[in-house]
Amino acid sequence: MKIIVIGSVAAGTSVAAKARRNTEEAEIVVYDQGKDISYSVCGIPYQIGGEVENLSDLTPRNAEWFKKRYNVSVFTEHKVTKIDAAAKQIEVTDLVSGEKKANDYDVLVFATGASPFTPPPFNQKYYDNAFQVRTIQDARDIGNFTVAQPKKALIIGAGFIGLEMTEQLVNKGLDVTIVQLENQIMPPMDADMAFRVEEQLREKGVHLILSDTVKTIEGETSVERVITTNDVTIEPDIVILSAGVRPNTELAKKIGVEIGTSGAIAVNKKMQTNLSNVYAVGDVAESFSVITGKPIYRPLGSTANKMGRIAGDVMTGGNLEHRGVLGTGIFRIFDLHVGQTGLTEKEAKIAGYEVEVLYSIKPDHAEYLGGKELTIKSLVDKHTGRILGAQAIGQNGVDKRIDVIATAITFKAKAEDLFHLDLAYAPPFATTKDPVLYTGMALDNALKRNPLLTPADLVSRQLNGEVLQIIDTRSKKDFEKEHIEGAFHIPLAELRERSKELDESLVTVTYCNKGVTGNAAQNVLLNYGFKNVYNLSGGNKNYQSYLKMIDSKK
Repeated sequence: MKIIVIGSVAAGTSVAAKARRNTEEAEIVVYDQGKDISYSVCGIPYQIGGEVENLSDLTPRNAEWFKKRYNVSVFTEHKVTKIDAAAKQIEVTDLVSGEKKANDYDVLVFATGASPFTPPPFNQKYYDNAFQVRTIQDARDIGNFTVAQPKKALIIGAGFIGLEMTEQLVNKGLDVTIVQLENQIMPPMDADMAFRVEEQLREKGVHLILSDTVKTIEGETSVERVITTNDVTIEPDIVILSAGVRPNTELAKKIGVEIGTSGAIAVNKKMQTNLSNVYAVGDVAESFSVITGKPIYRPLGSTANKMGRIAGDVMTGGNLEHRGVLGTGIFRIFDLHVGQTGLTEKEAKIAGYEVEVLYSIKPDHAEYLGGKELTIKSLVDKHTGRILGAQAIGQNGVDKRIDVIATAITFKAKAEDLFHLDLAYAPPFATTKDPVLYTGMALDNALKRNPLLTPADLVSRQLNGEVLQIIDTRSKKDFEKEHIEGAFHIPLAELRERSKELDESLVTVTYCNKGVTGNAAQNVLLNYGFKNVYNLSGGNKNYQSYLKMIDSKK
């Protein structure tokens, strides 16, 4: 059997390595049009910023290493230009010599990855100070350019790469401006959580321009000045284009490989395409949601490695299957760690779920040992109790909580299951009621007895003229500093004796600063016979953040 793999980064090399582990009989050949193989795309921003000292640290293996270790022939700077699926033959061009040659195969694997999208008008001309961040060669080019010590940077796009590059360039002393087409950074997140990151960016001096795009570029060989659609003028020394990626499907389309609804190659759980003995893995292939079962496209190195291993196993007689993804991701932006898994609130509602939403604002570990605030937005299906997703922002402990919740979602845990997890506890690492345990407890309570109201729901009800009885349970000082419009001030300690001042027939909303005391007040009123009592999720702190977000988008 002869296996040919097109592409040699995470997925392609994983295919070759797993196939070789399973059999010594197969001939395995890998072609890549780039110079480097098996490198860390995700590490590039940190090498550019100086956190990774040497670029070679991102390219620990080369073609010679693969040949010696796995007896796999890897040809770099070789581009597959044609495929004859009927004859099972490819045409390869040596990009150095220009020589073309044919090669037969029994099994063909598309690991062609994805290419960065070049938005207009940058796609109309080459500029020597505009860069993508996708390959090791990109890192070399940016590194060589920054030797001249540019002072102002323009970043197009505020996804993972755009924000990571923002952090690194600010740390290097550059004045950074971000232009983002959508009205929020990190479009895969809910806007109210992304807003917390936007505040961090502004605090660090980043100029954030949302709901805008570059309209015109001035300069012949370099980008000297750009003017946005909203007439904002920016004069950058260096431009980073990070407007997302598109799967490299052109070669596959030519031989009739089916493209999925996500725009990537459609595959089954064994990474097989619609053509016999043709596989697709990594950033060129679509995945599917663990929750909904529907196709999704989430190009990440971790998923690419997994897909490659599965394909390499299946083609050599194994029975591995892809089990889908949750879209779990995490990034660091200055002082904050930001993670998410599963569905966002907007995705869940689009998918038809009726959800209960909790904002948990808790220290990541004991405050007397320096615990810092950790905000988790989580959601649960009201009908089944199943956890659907979570987003978390904090200075520490985000990865731990997101990974625990991702594991729980994968095994179809319900809200109550989170509370019963036996998680590691000691004051330097967690609180006695870990944020994950609290999330499970509060969501379970919300489903059974203690319904929650999000700031968005509260504002919507108020704008619609609904009569609400809103109770602020905080101290007089906090109430006088700021409170929700129309709220009554009744501290929790006085609520029992003053409950008769309230109308049991009205929809009642209790709140405190972050949610805990509001929940206690909710219980008091429910115990006294009030029928319709909500606790404001995340309390006044979350509510004020929501109002700031609304104001910032006007």
